[in-house]
Amino acid sequence: MNQPLSILRSAFLAGLCISIGCVVNLRVGGVAGAVLFSFGLLAVLHYQLKLYTGTAGFVRAKGDWGMLAQVLIGNVLACSLCSMVFAYAQPDILPAAETIVLSRLSKGPLACFLLAIGCGFIMTTAVQFGRGGKFLPLLFGVPVFILCGFTHSIADAFYFMATPQFIDGNLLTIYIGEVLGNFVGCNLYRWVISPENQVQGA
Repeated sequence: MNQPLSILRSAFLAGLCISIGCVVNLRVGGVAGAVLFSFGLLAVLHYQLKLYTGTAGFVRAKGDWGMLAQVLIGNVLACSLCSMVFAYAQPDILPAAETIVLSRLSKGPLACFLLAIGCGFIMTTAVQFGRGGKFLPLLFGVPVFILCGFTHSIADAFYFMATPQFIDGNLLTIYIGEVLGNFVGCNLYRWVISPENQVQGA
């Protein structure tokens, strides 16, 4: 199978899983909605799909950068399509989505970048555990990043595209900041801890 096409397919399905998490979070809200969002991430890990925040922390080789870009594109395409579908079929999610988008706009690019670092760190930590067959940290990690107000670039692709009336240059700048912040957070553990000092199998 063509490798780029295979990556895009996997990334698209991962975006669909995250979109489901976004919908339940918007409809339920609070702690319960944050916990139920975990289904999306659990599905991504179970099917070994390509999610930006689950891949960015494991980029090692030069060629991985092209793969990471394909993953981001596939994730965003899926979230964009799903957001339009669910905005039409479940319009009751739109007020909650608008609240999230307005919150991002009020914070601005720098704050959203910094908040994205926290999300990236949590997601890479959860994936590390998940790859070892330990899924409980994921059930804790997802609600933690949501309730802390940390920004997840793929989830926000869904929220932003569900509310196209707010899309402008400022929101695009915020989104780029989130993508970069997630990348920093995903790689924080290996930038701070040298490879020879990392605990193997953790």
